[in-house]
Amino acid sequence: MKFRMRATEEPEINFIPLIDVLLVILIFLMITTTYSKYTELQINLPTADAEKQLERPNEINVGINAQARYMINGQAHTYRDTAGLSAELKSAAAGKKDPVVVISADAQATHQSVIYVMQAAQMAGLGQVTFTTQAAAGK
Repeated sequence: MKFRMRATEEPEINFIPLIDVLLVILIFLMITTTYSKYTELQINLPTADAEKQLERPNEINVGINAQARYMINGQAHTYRDTAGLSAELKSAAAGKKDPVVVISADAQATHQSVIYVMQAAQMAGLGQVTFTTQAAAGK
C-alpha cells in the first residue's frame, strides 16, 4: 500500500471579506452617531457660599417677582416700557456716586423681565449691574 502524499498548502486567512465588513460597520457607526454636546446644553448653575455682604449706600435694589412686578428700593413700580423703568432707575440713582444696580429676581421670574431691567439700567447710564443669589440648601 502506497499512500500518496499531497503537498499541503499552507492555510491563509483571507482579509478582503473582513475589511469589507469593517468598512460597512464603520460607515454605519459614522452615520448613526449623535453628537449630544451640540444637541443638549447642560448648565450647572453656581451656588453662593459666601456670607451676605453689608448693604452699600450706593446700591439700587431692584426686585422682580414671578408675576413680573418690579420694586425699586422697596417701592413698587409697574412696568410700562423700558424708558419708564429707566426713568425710575435714574431718579433712584440721583445723588449717588457710582451706583450699582442689584437685581433680585424670583426663580420663577421670566428671563425677559430681567433683561428689561438690564436695558433700563443701560439707558439710565448705570453700567454696574449685579445679581443676588441665595445660599445653597443645606449649607
